Amino acid sequence: MNTHLLLQLVVNGLIVGALYGVVAMSFVLIYKASQVVNFAQGEFLLIGAWVCWWLLTTYQLPFLVGMGITFAFMLVFGIAIQVVVLRPLIGEPIISVIMVTIGLSIFFQALCKWLFGVFAQPFPPIFQTQSVSFLGLEIQTVYLMSLGISVAMMAGFAWFFQYSKHGLAMRATAFNQQVAQSLGISVRNGFALAWAISAVVSSVAGIVVGIVNGVSSALSLYGIKVFPAVILGGLDSVVGAVIGGLVIGVLENVAQYVDGQYLHWGNLYEIVPFYVLVVILMIKPYGLFGTRDIERV
Repeated sequence: MNTHLLLQLVVNGLIVGALYGVVAMSFVLIYKASQVVNFAQGEFLLIGAWVCWWLLTTYQLPFLVGMGITFAFMLVFGIAIQVVVLRPLIGEPIISVIMVTIGLSIFFQALCKWLFGVFAQPFPPIFQTQSVSFLGLEIQTVYLMSLGISVAMMAGFAWFFQYSKHGLAMRATAFNQQVAQSLGISVRNGFALAWAISAVVSSVAGIVVGIVNGVSSALSLYGIKVFPAVILGGLDSVVGAVIGGLVIGVLENVAQYVDGQYLHWGNLYEIVPFYVLVVILMIKPYGLFGTRDIERV
């Protein structure tokens, strides 16, 4: 057994899993607020990555400046999507809203291909040092950056929902929309804020993955890759999303190790998360930390 390689993959899995957890929180945020699963989440990653790449390559902006402008754009973009497209559907069947998010996914995918082409585009060099050595392990600098941002965002989410006025209002809206509205809380504003934060958080993952692999339409697949982490943790649990992301990240890399060293199937890395998804749905349909709905007849 190549212990050093296994340890390297586990550490990489934890770092990537933290990024998965951040994207999974975006799913949970929208679901908790509006009971809608956003199937255009992967396109939020794609749009954020393309916007940041365009700013850096066209205007030669410093990376931090470009990333800040991208966050501001995604904030407005998320609000606009909720207000213009989804707000008119409030009160309509959930399946109608879900189908609209699928339509948005297809539309934005085609729009990005039309605007930026179909070939992967590399980010300009961001870091002078591409990797750092830690305890004999080589870790890419961009992954360390993503780990720091992910931890900061998780802490920010915890503070936001626990202590801020808007966070408490969103929790109340997620618990019961009618009761929240009767207490003077704007449910519509809560929905818009949820979509705005979700778009910004997703763009972080898009930028990080774009720096590593280049920006292309394949980025949108991360929206689907993260879905097993969402189901594993529970669709309405922020903590579960983080833990689910970490588990899936480690599981992917361990599967890659087992496949490369022993099985040689060639695609275990890609399909293991979805095996986990099927097993979790069979054993615990509400996930590890999801709220179990009890209906009395």
